[in-house]
Amino acid sequence: MRWKLLRRRLSVSAPRMIVRSHLPWPLRWAVAAVALGFSAALALWAFEFGREIAGLDHNAKEELSSLRSELARLRQDYLRARQVSDTAESLLRAERAAQDRLAQQLRQLEADKQTLQADLGFFERLLPSTGSGLQLRGVQAEVQAPGQLRYQMLVVQSGKAAPEFNGRYELVLSGQLDGRSWSQPSGTRDFAVRQVARVEGTIDHPPAAVIKAVQVKLLDAQGAVRATQSVKL
Repeated sequence: MRWKLLRRRLSVSAPRMIVRSHLPWPLRWAVAAVALGFSAALALWAFEFGREIAGLDHNAKEELSSLRSELARLRQDYLRARQVSDTAESLLRAERAAQDRLAQQLRQLEADKQTLQADLGFFERLLPSTGSGLQLRGVQAEVQAPGQLRYQMLVVQSGKAAPEFNGRYELVLSGQLDGRSWSQPSGTRDFAVRQVARVEGTIDHPPAAVIKAVQVKLLDAQGAVRATQSVKL
């Protein structure tokens, strides 16, 4: 019986036996992690060593230093360009302000020139005095604004050592209003002249009136007409 059991165990029909090493799974993971880390470190060392042998690391450092220097130079150039731009903008604003002042002065000079030309034309139209007594010359009138007329004239008193004349003058506007004939006296105003006196002013009238003529009368203290002149517009 024993011999049969022994032969069964030693024969092919004997039961199989599997031998396994028993390690806890945390220890297995730790061993795998150590092995993986060692492999990664070895690969990184091989990469760095190869790059150092090839000279790539040295060139990268030099290139990085060059790029930093170039960046610093570009920043300085930008700051200088910004300063130049700010200065140019300030100069441009100052030049524009100067141009505006010159344009304003030019407009004022043009206005003064027109005034002087008007005065020159006013005096050029005056004729030499051919008689004695009070004379009215160079009457001018123009519509300055709707409902307002501006006038100017020259009153001349001929004669040597003539006393000062104190009198009044009156303007009469005539034309059309609402399709009908229309006239408006301005009322008398005082003036005084010894030799030459320039008289000017404004008269209000209906804005719808179309003025065609202006008549000026010079009156003495008693109301007698001493001189008269009419102008057409």
